[in-house]
Amino acid sequence: MRAIKIRLPAYVAPRIEWRKRMYPAMVKTLEDNKISYAKDDRLELNITLYLEKGAIDVHDVDNRLKDIMDALQGRAGGPKDEHHFQSLIPNDNQIYKVTIEKKVPPKQSLGMGHLVIRKY
Repeated sequence: MRAIKIRLPAYVAPRIEWRKRMYPAMVKTLEDNKISYAKDDRLELNITLYLEKGAIDVHDVDNRLKDIMDALQGRAGGPKDEHHFQSLIPNDNQIYKVTIEKKVPPKQSLGMGHLVIRKY
């Protein structure tokens, strides 16, 4: 399976809203490329978050990573067993490697970050 690149919308608060905005982009990219993940797939994530100068020092990468992984699992908040959307990955314990970086956005990005998913 090849790597897939998903454009992440610019971060908005509250974080639940950002998860809800990420999810359709994730679904569309996976569906357009006919990719799905099984519960025995081991995955790697490579993430670039673009945050404005004022926000870059405030946001912790571990919190934004949790939002991305929850969106991949179809979670938009609430109890852990509550999924608001269909899971795109069965469980985030399938993720074996993560690289995440935050940067000030270049003009052409429109604040949209990148998520690359590949088999580990």
